Amino acid sequence: MEKVENQPCPVCNKKTLTLTQEETDIPYFGKTFIFSMSCSSCDYHKSDVEAAEQKEPVRITFTVENQKDLNVRVVRSSEATIKVPQMRMDVRPGPASNGEITNVEGVLNKFEKVIEDEKEDAEDEAVKKHAKNLLKKLRKVKWGDIPLKIVIEDPSGNSAIISDKAVVEKLKVKG
Repeated sequence: MEKVENQPCPVCNKKTLTLTQEETDIPYFGKTFIFSMSCSSCDYHKSDVEAAEQKEPVRITFTVENQKDLNVRVVRSSEATIKVPQMRMDVRPGPASNGEITNVEGVLNKFEKVIEDEKEDAEDEAVKKHAKNLLKKLRKVKWGDIPLKIVIEDPSGNSAIISDKAVVEKLKVKG
């Protein structure tokens, strides 16, 4: 792992930013670079995952069917959108997006956190009830009682769901 310390932070301008770059080989995905920057003064953090080779835009579809599927590895670049069509939810990339290596359960946990926050902040009873129903559905998915489709669309091609069950299709480049 390469590490460069005491760099100027883009947020607080203090020289307390640490940059790291690590090269790793992810099975079925290939040689990958993991980049991160973290500031010890203001807690700014940014990370990304990039494949060593140039890739084409992709859509990856995976259906969670049982508890074992929760352990499937997910590589998401900072440019990727993750969608859960059955719940009409998605996480879109933005300036603060981070790339990550996680698993299906980690992806579901992020959606669960968003729904819980929405439920807590909602004053409208209909919104609270809808959030409660979505949380029940996510629990049933985690227990393996109902299937749930996860879709990742990545214009950089640097995302993957590492499973034989994942369906990968090339996306047309807009231009």
